Amino acid sequence: MLSAAPGLAASSARLDAPAAATSSLADEVPGSGTLAQAMPFVGTTPPAGAVAKPQPLGTTAPGAAKPPAGDPHTILPQPPVGKAAIGMSARFGEKEPLVPRGLVWRVFADHPEASGAYPLVAEAAEPAPVFFLSPGGYVVHVSYGLASVARRIVVGEESRREQVIIPAGGVRLQADVLDKPIAAQKVEFDIFEGSFLQGRASSRPFFRGANPGDLIVLPAGDYYVVSTYGEGNAVIQADLQVAPGKVTEATLHHRAAEMTFRLVSAAGGDALPETQWSVLSPGGDAIKESINAQPTFALAEGEYTAVARQDGKTYTKDFIVEAGKNGPVEVLVGEQAAPPSINADEGSGD
Repeated sequence: MLSAAPGLAASSARLDAPAAATSSLADEVPGSGTLAQAMPFVGTTPPAGAVAKPQPLGTTAPGAAKPPAGDPHTILPQPPVGKAAIGMSARFGEKEPLVPRGLVWRVFADHPEASGAYPLVAEAAEPAPVFFLSPGGYVVHVSYGLASVARRIVVGEESRREQVIIPAGGVRLQADVLDKPIAAQKVEFDIFEGSFLQGRASSRPFFRGANPGDLIVLPAGDYYVVSTYGEGNAVIQADLQVAPGKVTEATLHHRAAEMTFRLVSAAGGDALPETQWSVLSPGGDAIKESINAQPTFALAEGEYTAVARQDGKTYTKDFIVEAGKNGPVEVLVGEQAAPPSINADEGSGD
């Protein structure tokens, strides 16, 4: 299992498929890129003074229950006349720690306006806010990264505490080749719900374009990660499990290399300009194409054919990619003849 974010615990491991470890999410803060990007409710701006920070001084409201063990609201502040103080907090699970930071709270009326929108009554970006609410029904929505929970509450005359469970975990990903980290700008990750190995994976990414080292906070559950290294076919998948309150740190191991292609008149010579390149699989399928004098592709280990087209002629060369062995692929003008399936009409280039 892979695993931490603000408040998450962590561990780590490797996958070759990946390796993963986990730690506490409660000790980390998720980056802004992990915040939920949409809300199920819309409405008006909350009135000023609708949210109050928990105060260390004050008296418990008459009739209010004592806080449960682990509740951050030891004492609730005295609410304005006609309102009740509702102390909110969240934890990762029934037996998991409190979420210490990174939460976004929104309180909506539980009945829509004529437009169909649910009015926004109050909001806060604190781990344990206190909302001063008039008697009535509300929907409290809290988000943590890409995980969120909504709860309907009914407020009476008495102040009280409410605690929600938000089963979220974190993922932090890295990639390497033969234990050498891949530069961050050359690799990215897409995260899908489900299991690639068990054939029950979503076809649409839950989170797209994660960078190495980013902390992505997700609802707890099963996911699989697609790691794309450079431009080419260096793509691998790995299953991960996200546990509540934990951060999974995983390294995906690519078996690939970066190959730079050059069409030259003599070995070691300058690359000829205006060259069109294709890289073919042993079966003749095109893997990558480019119009560049010296393109570089990250290719999974295996056998390939390089095809160079320049000045109306076509040249080819077979080559082998070995993991971690970056290097040039030089195609010499006049020494490699294109097979008929590639360019029968243009000749060999000799």
